[in-house]
Amino acid sequence: MTSPARPGTFVLVIATGGTIACTTDPATGARTPTLSAAELVTACGTTDEVRVYDATSLDSSSMTLADVDHLISLVHSALADVSVSGIVVTHGTDSMADTALALDLVHSDPRPVVLTGAQVPSDHPRADGPANLLHAITLAADPLSRGQGVMVSFGGDTLAARGAFKDDTSASRAFSLSAPMTLPRPRPVSPAPLADVCVPIVRAWPGAGSELIDAVASLGPAGIVVEALGAGNVSEGMGAALRRVLGGGTPVVISTSVPHGEVAFDYGGAGGGNTLGKLGAIPAGWLRAGQARIALATALATGSDPRALLGV
Repeated sequence: MTSPARPGTFVLVIATGGTIACTTDPATGARTPTLSAAELVTACGTTDEVRVYDATSLDSSSMTLADVDHLISLVHSALADVSVSGIVVTHGTDSMADTALALDLVHSDPRPVVLTGAQVPSDHPRADGPANLLHAITLAADPLSRGQGVMVSFGGDTLAARGAFKDDTSASRAFSLSAPMTLPRPRPVSPAPLADVCVPIVRAWPGAGSELIDAVASLGPAGIVVEALGAGNVSEGMGAALRRVLGGGTPVVISTSVPHGEVAFDYGGAGGGNTLGKLGAIPAGWLRAGQARIALATALATGSDPRALLGV
């Protein structure tokens, strides 16, 4: 990542794998990431000045918090170079929104960081990766993108990292925001390692018992995120287990499996959000479970108030 003398002269593209870098095995039909950052940039046809860096080559469903730590370190190191006008991260779609928020929570530089990827592999007749990458590079190079934090550029849409989630398994416009507006960004915190912060996600379902929460709690997690029903409610059995977890001092954040809308602690009963909130559970606000996990892990790693990073 060597730099020229003039400030703000190039966009850095950091590749991490994902469908955008995939080719298809003709024998099995399996997609695996094989293309380098340089090959991706060449295919997109950009006329902007670009430098490239290959960070890793993963299906993003395998992206660990250690991988996220590495990416955060790369981005911060790159932004120490005044020649960088912006950064593009190519990334798989499965965990793109989670990584975007992890980067955004510690992003204090005005220069943009833009994540993009693809829904179909590079050797598909209608590959969407080149157009997505071209748009992302253009966005990262644009001075008007300064001060907007980390963004997701995909299918012609430009979305803030906070509140973003993947809402379609195959459509070219794969991402949406859970809120009807752009959410305010909390004050960025200094990076701290996330790799050893264990925050599992537990999915609620109607009539669930206590067993799953009890089993997860027995592992000694740093915190738990519950993907609840509706506006933030779980069954009586799961609520009773969460009461025990909260009584033991483990942070619990309540998100929801509903795609859009805010978590609201309105309902009573053993598993109602109102009851859980009074016991110390924290609502995820507009964040879905994946991003709530990232916010809670970042808060625990940095000694920050989880409510501040969740935006509630």
